[in-house]
Amino acid sequence: MTVSLHRLCRLSLVSVFAFGLATSAFAVGGGNDDTSPPQKTQTTKTCTKGKVWDAKKKECVDPKKQSFNDDDLYKFAREFAYTGQYENAITVLSLAKNQNDPRILNYLGYANRKAGRMELGMSYYKKALQQDENYILARSYMGMALVEQGDIQGARVQLVEIRDRGGENTWAYRALLQSLNGYRTY
Repeated sequence: MTVSLHRLCRLSLVSVFAFGLATSAFAVGGGNDDTSPPQKTQTTKTCTKGKVWDAKKKECVDPKKQSFNDDDLYKFAREFAYTGQYENAITVLSLAKNQNDPRILNYLGYANRKAGRMELGMSYYKKALQQDENYILARSYMGMALVEQGDIQGARVQLVEIRDRGGENTWAYRALLQSLNGYRTY
């Protein structure tokens, strides 16, 4: 009976340890994958001409620095960028108080790249990674830009960096991998 109890305790400890590892891996690279494309909101469903949805006022408004925090501006810009409204995304991002936020820099990179300003976009990706070398979404977009430029080896380096930083189970990793396999780039 003592051997069984000892074995059960050991098994429990192993289970707790394995759960802890799985949970931390989930938090780093999976689960709530904040690298996934944004869902459409009223900003792109209802608003036009660069206006954003103000949930408090329940109407479309011109984005202003004093009206929205950087998180709100970031979300609006992502949504604009993913619907092809690159200039609106850049305008909104320029309102952010923290212009060194890697998320802001990354989407300035994305919007400029997609608007045809590849070198400017790449410079923003590099700045984002200078602020946070673990920011895997910037690595993914930079990798896609490298694929577009024909630098497959450079894109593969970014893919390995994403994987090594715990991002293998993220949209950022899958999207770059798909891009390297000759599919659509984002």
